[in-house]
Amino acid sequence: MSYRIAVLASGRGSNLQALIDAIAAGDLPVRIAGVFSDRPDAVALQRAEQAGIHTAALRPRDFANRLEFDAALFEHIGAVQPDLIVCAGYMRLLSEPVVEANRGRMVNIHPSLLPAFKGLRTHEQALSAGAPVHGASVHFVTPELDGGPVIAQARVPVLAGDDAATLGARVLEREHPLLVESLRLLAGGRIRLGDAGVELDGATLAAPLQLDAAGRLLASS
Repeated sequence: MSYRIAVLASGRGSNLQALIDAIAAGDLPVRIAGVFSDRPDAVALQRAEQAGIHTAALRPRDFANRLEFDAALFEHIGAVQPDLIVCAGYMRLLSEPVVEANRGRMVNIHPSLLPAFKGLRTHEQALSAGAPVHGASVHFVTPELDGGPVIAQARVPVLAGDDAATLGARVLEREHPLLVESLRLLAGGRIRLGDAGVELDGATLAAPLQLDAAGRLLASS
């Protein structure tokens, strides 16, 4: 049976499209079992439907609170029996019960070099801080916002004259291969969340893997 992933997305779904394209090209040995959203009008759902992927969306306003919404959404997710849940541009905080129930089985891609610049508006944060380097991270999801152990990162230089739009566009270009390569390692059973942090081939990583110019994930030197 192929490695099954469920994708959570709230927006345009460019990272989802990168996964769809990599799978179609035979470059990523996974199956997207479903795409789920908190926004029924999310472009990500349209991308999934065009690719023949199961979708489901629930509206938070139809539920009394976050716990009830998350329980209902994750009931849909559980029905497709994913091996891994991938948050790719999902913009809602997840409640602790669903996070703990899926510990080690849920990852997120975040547009910063964690632990720097958690939360929203990361490109603005990086520019305001005068950071010389920015980027993206794939990490395991824990109850702490953007605080789970980091699996891999892609670095992007901050250039003179950058604004949030130009910097964000360059980061996004690197997010796509970063997510694909991270999922390749996860699907192959090479990456897991151990007691001491992220493990690669059974050994705990001292630092996140880094995406090189050729799109390969390498251990930090």
